[in-house]
Amino acid sequence: MTDLPAFIAGLPKVELHVHHVGSASPRIVAELAARHEGRSPVPADPDALVDYFAFRDFAHFIEVYLSVVDLIRDPEDVWILTHEVARELARQQVRYAELTVTPYSHVHRGIPAPAFCEAIEDARKRAEVDFGIALRWCFDIPGEAGLPAAEETLRIALEQRPDGLISFGLGGPEIGVPRPQFKPYFDQARAAGLRSVPHAGETTGPQTVWDALRDLGAERIGHGISAAEDPELLAYLAEHRIALEVCPTSNVRTRAVAHISEHPLARLVDAGVLVSINSDDPPMFGTTLNDEYAVAARLLDAGPDRLAALAKDAVTASFLDPADKARIAAEIDAYAATAPR
Repeated sequence: MTDLPAFIAGLPKVELHVHHVGSASPRIVAELAARHEGRSPVPADPDALVDYFAFRDFAHFIEVYLSVVDLIRDPEDVWILTHEVARELARQQVRYAELTVTPYSHVHRGIPAPAFCEAIEDARKRAEVDFGIALRWCFDIPGEAGLPAAEETLRIALEQRPDGLISFGLGGPEIGVPRPQFKPYFDQARAAGLRSVPHAGETTGPQTVWDALRDLGAERIGHGISAAEDPELLAYLAEHRIALEVCPTSNVRTRAVAHISEHPLARLVDAGVLVSINSDDPPMFGTTLNDEYAVAARLLDAGPDRLAALAKDAVTASFLDPADKARIAAEIDAYAATAPR
């Protein structure tokens, strides 16, 4: 009988939907909270963070998330956070990650854009040396902050253009934040060579995904799980190989899905849609990327070969160049062929 957790733990992976601040470990969050004690509601006790990260709904999640963002006060905080995120991903055999970063949130709180970008770039390069992991950036608009945030995010992306920046996204709440209003910003980002990866269809219906495709030129969709409700949309995604970045535990913890047994992952896969398995905001949701592969195994009744195929699907969906895709895919194949069964 296969030791599936051990197989997952050793499986080479890529991570395509993981948030920068949302990946701060309880230890790092508690240390930052202690530094700013009395000026933040975030507990300085790692054990107390379990209750603090119990979300009533998606709006409450955003409220808590922003309180953690408030703990990042200077470039040193940014560097430590980035390096620690890379350390944790590398422990899970992640070879490459496209990290969603929200520069507006930090610049708006007083960190100059050049200093912010310098910190994440320096940490990225250091992490590749220290942990053997390659990081790339998706600069995303915090949708709840509206068009001023979109304009500032685009300005930072185009003026600073850090070497690791490859894509442009849109996060935050979907309800009350229509995708089409952001079209001019995505048009300019895409014209500058950045790839389009907005969140859509997590807490709203399939129309939000259609809007992301038609108005924002989405090449991948963050979450996108409501596509399962629209056969035409499923067929379109499958035909055009537009991947969905699926984060099962996140969807349950934010109440986008009532129970893990109701998660539509299997319906998406059965429809031929390309999906990647991701962790989103892992410490906040009490998960890891390895845990998400285990959840996917249960939802899909998948064994080692199917999980290896899922890992390769994430490579396919990534924005790696063809040579690096081939290299990591070959590593996955070699592991799957030799791992104990």
